[in-house]
Amino acid sequence: MPEYKDIRVEIENGVGIVTVHRPESMNALNTNVLSELSDAAQALGADPAVKVVVITGAGRAFVAGADIKEMKDMDLLSFRTFIASGQRALYVIETIEKPVIAAVNGFALGGGCELALACDFRVASDKARFGFPEVGLGIFPGFGGTQRAPRFLGKGMAAELIYTAAIIDAAEALRIGLVNHVYPADSLMAETMKIAKAIASHGPIAVSRAKTAVKMAGDTTMEAGLAFEREAMVVTFATKDRYEGMSAFVEKRKAVFKGE
Repeated sequence: MPEYKDIRVEIENGVGIVTVHRPESMNALNTNVLSELSDAAQALGADPAVKVVVITGAGRAFVAGADIKEMKDMDLLSFRTFIASGQRALYVIETIEKPVIAAVNGFALGGGCELALACDFRVASDKARFGFPEVGLGIFPGFGGTQRAPRFLGKGMAAELIYTAAIIDAAEALRIGLVNHVYPADSLMAETMKIAKAIASHGPIAVSRAKTAVKMAGDTTMEAGLAFEREAMVVTFATKDRYEGMSAFVEKRKAVFKGE
């Protein structure tokens, strides 16, 4: 894994932990951060030692948004390139074959909320705050927020959050289904790692195929989704991991999966 300037990457018991580390700017997403996030996601996605990825932020923010200081004086061509790089980075995170969990430790606003939505699911600190403040700046969410938020929250809820620029707390995020769990701030990473390690203990090929199938549920018709599910199940059944998992169940022992 290369050395990065604005993110930190570590691997612990099969879990790749990516921390956005620009605390002086509340981890705002600039061009370099987006590039490093994309690169790290691809590297962790290709690393057979990594089964799950967790993304979090340093200090009191997850990611407080895109870097307005960098954006403010961009010309139109530079701005188009910046938006494209943000969409591309989050799409890479969303589509790696391994589950990605957002451990939202603090402010997840604008691009930060979009980053959290690009993950498979979100776990939040009780200090977390979510929202899309962009319309207050004369723009709107451009890193995929207008596309992912309606898929996760429904069009009405997503529209209200985006149009009003309201900031919601962790309890409200839990109520509307934006996050799966809320934990005290000092136990967020420990609880997130419990979830990540539980996922990492299962068959990696099965988890990967399940991720793709779940994603298809929001992107295609029921007929096409069922067809993919059927064929993916057949491919998974042909693996050594499937035989190991079923044998371990019958023999009442813990399965040892090798991703084969």
